[in-house]
Amino acid sequence: MSSFQKIFDTYDWDEVKASIYSKTESDVLRAIKSNRPDLEDFKAMISPAGEAYIEQMAQKSSELTQKRFGKTMQMYAPMYLSNECNNICTYCGFSLDNKIKRKTLTDSEILQEVEVLKNHGFNHILLVTGEANHTVHTRYFLNAINLIKSKFANISIEVQPLDQDEYEQLHEAGVYAVLVYQETYHREVYKQYHPKGKKSNFDYRLDTPDRLGKANIHKIGIGALLGLEDWRVESFFTALHLDYLQRTYWKTKYSISFPRMRPAEGIIEPNVIVSDKNLVQLLTAYRIFNEDVELSISTRESEKFRNNVIPLGVTSMSAGSKTNPGGYAVDVESLEQFEISDERSIEEMTKIIQDAGYEPVFKDWDQQFIAQ
Repeated sequence: MSSFQKIFDTYDWDEVKASIYSKTESDVLRAIKSNRPDLEDFKAMISPAGEAYIEQMAQKSSELTQKRFGKTMQMYAPMYLSNECNNICTYCGFSLDNKIKRKTLTDSEILQEVEVLKNHGFNHILLVTGEANHTVHTRYFLNAINLIKSKFANISIEVQPLDQDEYEQLHEAGVYAVLVYQETYHREVYKQYHPKGKKSNFDYRLDTPDRLGKANIHKIGIGALLGLEDWRVESFFTALHLDYLQRTYWKTKYSISFPRMRPAEGIIEPNVIVSDKNLVQLLTAYRIFNEDVELSISTRESEKFRNNVIPLGVTSMSAGSKTNPGGYAVDVESLEQFEISDERSIEEMTKIIQDAGYEPVFKDWDQQFIAQ
């Protein structure tokens, strides 16, 4: 059976880091000009040497994105179903050791949230929960999906890693995409950030996209939490993971997200500062490396940053987001997972995107037309 872990185990974190930091300006120029950039080219583009060529990278990234996706921006909304969690994670507001108000939405509360989102025009929704297997389990997810699937063209989920047969059930129920982030690919320090709970199992989490691929999920989203460890090394391993997945599960679509650490209740400070310049370098490097991957920027980022990256390679954005269960209509007092930076409404964000010459897309296909 295929497994990314076999490839991952052939790499050493420190050796990868040394390789990235040794890249030269000539390596960067060669990477930008390449018609078929490889992982060594990706290292060059995210290297310190690549910082001098962000403008050239941005120009090529914009051209490649328009060629592949047109001047469109897919709009989605996250809907938090629960902030209950069994894990202790040092960077998350939902961590078990945080003494916060916990809430899991009932059927009627889910429908109240849905009504608000539908009134704003959303047809793409991302269901999010903490990782509490006793409360928010596969049965809960299936029930929530059955409640809302007639109301949305696209349902994605971001929940705890599950077994392959559970993903198969969710796929059958109508889930289009599953997002799962490794948080950090640095095996040696992973346990420090995840001292308790099922999430502390590095290998089970690392193998999750393989289980998704085998379950024939239409789209898989991956990424690392930027701020825990060296963002350049984390991003190389994310690109390595993406490259493996595309070669192995070639019928599946893929997306990359760029979550930078944000303030939240009881969390640690970032170990590494990822500047706006760093994030633009990374985003454009991903686009040049892979023309087909979808790149998503959430409301974690500031208004100014989100405005400026619209033409640089991003293909999807959230807007008007709430990161607490019931935040749209039911319970504005339940604790959020992290603080939002861009608090503009969907209507405001729609105008910003249109003024930039792009089309906000709220629905681009119907569920019944997905190829099986």
